[in-house]
Amino acid sequence: MRELATVTESFTESVIREMTRICDAVGGFNLSQGFPDFEAPRALKDAAIAAINADLNQYPVTFGEPELRTAIAAKAKRYNGIVCDPDSEVTVTCGATEAMIATLMALINPGDEIVVFEPYYENYGPDGILSGARPRYVTLRPPDWSFDPDELAAAFNEHTKAIVINTPNNPTGKVFTSDELEDIGRLCRRWNCYAVTDEIYEHILYDGAQHISLASLPGMEDRTVTINSISKTYSVTGWRVDWAIAPAPVTSRIRKVHDFLTVGAPTPFQHAAVVALGLPDEYYVGLRAHYAEARDFLLDVLREVGFDCSRPSGAYYTMAGISQVNRAFGAGDDFEFSRRLLAAAKVATVPGSSFFSAPEGGRDHVRFCFCKRWETLRGVADSLRKNLASAPPSDIVRPSSSGVQQTLQQSAEG
Repeated sequence: MRELATVTESFTESVIREMTRICDAVGGFNLSQGFPDFEAPRALKDAAIAAINADLNQYPVTFGEPELRTAIAAKAKRYNGIVCDPDSEVTVTCGATEAMIATLMALINPGDEIVVFEPYYENYGPDGILSGARPRYVTLRPPDWSFDPDELAAAFNEHTKAIVINTPNNPTGKVFTSDELEDIGRLCRRWNCYAVTDEIYEHILYDGAQHISLASLPGMEDRTVTINSISKTYSVTGWRVDWAIAPAPVTSRIRKVHDFLTVGAPTPFQHAAVVALGLPDEYYVGLRAHYAEARDFLLDVLREVGFDCSRPSGAYYTMAGISQVNRAFGAGDDFEFSRRLLAAAKVATVPGSSFFSAPEGGRDHVRFCFCKRWETLRGVADSLRKNLASAPPSDIVRPSSSGVQQTLQQSAEG
């Protein structure tokens, strides 16, 4: 047989989604993948059902139903301070992951470089490879996950086409400050490059943190692509209704890539998304209050049993140092630790190295999410307190670069 595409050998399957499959097979508590396990708002579900019953079930306008693009533009102006034309500057995509790859493919030419902060959401690495970009990584350092301005400046050069920013950040919970965004904006203007911002956790903020959209800063209007979503804010990660806001010349190219990647996002869910974007302010107040309480609860439990946890300012994840807990486990790395944790306490997490370009960057961390109902979080707390002191040998398959390669039947039955 002829050789398959060699580019696919340079990255792995998603470790996050693989950990979910392993967790499901053994009936564990899934604190690995960032999806809520509680109900979506009733108004959204009713709107989706109504759209289906109204036979809004065929292909949508490829780049988004007009009603939704109008709602996105209104929301972006109201909350983000971004003024955009819904007809020429908004593209509805099938997931924020598609928005990111479509954007990079619309921007990147051979030889172009992108700047990426690490730890980073794991899709950004393969997205860069598939788009043909050469990445330059800038490190975010605990405990506050700040970056060195000199290191950031050194990553830019005449080949830089774009910088990718995720704020609030997955996996760290960092919220980029106005000063940090101003520094980034100055570099983008100096080197005449774009910024691609992933802002899907924009409403999940704590302790007075403020979300600032880079596109709202003077001089960044025409060089920023803002990616956003209904997935996290409204607990509908399976609906895959997301969007990219960009200047018209960039949008026209994003739309072409999007058209041939997915054609369009699900039609009835687009109409339900209009309802989501019209929810009152009280919804967001309640959302933040719930996640703040869940964050504090899980951090207290994790610290109690020996994890060294950073305190997120946004999103619903924490990166947890494992050095102290690993004294009992004796794991050789973060993957082995995650495997043993799942065996000992049936709690699934994500190995920290999956968020770094070089594995050693995350070998002493794992990521927990806390976007779960109280029943789940209390179950996690009870299991960790009861079982973490001992770490029995594990027969649960280790996450592998080629995906789950065993049936896990033995572990599931055990």
